[in-house]
Amino acid sequence: MVEEPTRKGAVLDLVFTNKEGLAGNVKLKGSLGCSDHKMVEFKILRAARRVCSKLTTLDFRRADFGLLRDLLGRVTWGKVLEGRGAQETWLAFKDHLLQAQERCIPEKESGKKAGRPAWINKELLDKIKNKKEAFHPQKQGRVDWVEYKETIRVAGNQIRQAKAQTELNLARDIKDNKKNLYRYVRDKGKTREDVGPLRKETGDLVTQDMEKAELPNDFFASVFTGKGSNHTAQVAEGKNRGYENEEPPTVREDQVRGDLRKLKVHNSMGTDEIHPRVPREVANEAAKPLSIIFEKSWQSGKVPEDWRKASVIPVFKKAKKKDPGNYRLVSLTSTPGKTVEWLVLGDISKHMEEKKAIRSSQHGCIKGKSCLTNLIAFHDGMTGWRDEGRVVDVVHLDFSKAFDTVSHSIRIGKLRKCGLEERTVRWTEN
Repeated sequence: MVEEPTRKGAVLDLVFTNKEGLAGNVKLKGSLGCSDHKMVEFKILRAARRVCSKLTTLDFRRADFGLLRDLLGRVTWGKVLEGRGAQETWLAFKDHLLQAQERCIPEKESGKKAGRPAWINKELLDKIKNKKEAFHPQKQGRVDWVEYKETIRVAGNQIRQAKAQTELNLARDIKDNKKNLYRYVRDKGKTREDVGPLRKETGDLVTQDMEKAELPNDFFASVFTGKGSNHTAQVAEGKNRGYENEEPPTVREDQVRGDLRKLKVHNSMGTDEIHPRVPREVANEAAKPLSIIFEKSWQSGKVPEDWRKASVIPVFKKAKKKDPGNYRLVSLTSTPGKTVEWLVLGDISKHMEEKKAIRSSQHGCIKGKSCLTNLIAFHDGMTGWRDEGRVVDVVHLDFSKAFDTVSHSIRIGKLRKCGLEERTVRWTEN
């Protein structure tokens, strides 16, 4: 951590820590007394300790989904949503859903059992309690040694069996519920890793949460390409294109119902406070109002405010933790917003497939294709040329911040150039 020489042009004094980010703001002062070494001054930034969250979450074990379906089924959505725009219809639906949710699904403190292992249950707690209570009577001779050893053996066997069963369940359900596995592994650690101090471009370390939250956003803005000069005229031309004669997009109720039933119940909620499990449980009752809202939003090209907002979480990738560029920003968005995105994506994909706008060599972001299919096709082509006796040279390119630097204006211009319906383009643009 000491980067400047401390004695006659050499770095002879060091600061060691057992955790990155524990100390910072290292400065060199003058010599102390007769010593020819400079004094090293540093600041301890924080103590690594586990923070117990006191946030409240929905307690689905005590939820009354039957009553929730009944309350939403009583609403005459045709009258409630009639004559309103996309934003107003969404707020009306959200208000009814949250009121019914508050009545039917109680809340609980998520940090109440933070220190309890995942394999613990009431039966095991009783066995452990009996083992502890038998210790002092055995020492005093009031409990037989054989009986005490049997109590310890039974408790130990049940604990080992509970641990093994818990880990087996985590491995079995990993495809549907990865969060439980990550939580189990994280709880095994002695400390909880938070976002440590981040370094500004000036070299100063930032330790305050509000300042740390701004740094990744500033870095993203610094690499983002906001304009594409070559496509500005094309985008402006597309905006003036009339779309009154084009057939407006429609959203069927059965489409929405099918997508709601596919929601992953273990995903986190967005800023609209609607958990994915809630619309999945009331898919039959929520399909009609959501299909109306989705259709109005799609046809008008206006996106409700809640669908634009997101809770952004930085996830460390690799290299130095103090560099804001080494974090991937993960966004938790609205569940209904993601549902309508699936519908729009399906329409865009269908159009691109019909127009053959995407080459067969494209493997990224294509349904049914992946890095593996790309590697197989590449290997097949290379080995074929080698078998023919041809010389093959391979150049690998990696685009830094590829998704962050994509210009929105260029992307919108390409969609219009491919002949995509103008309402869909405007909805994507907004």
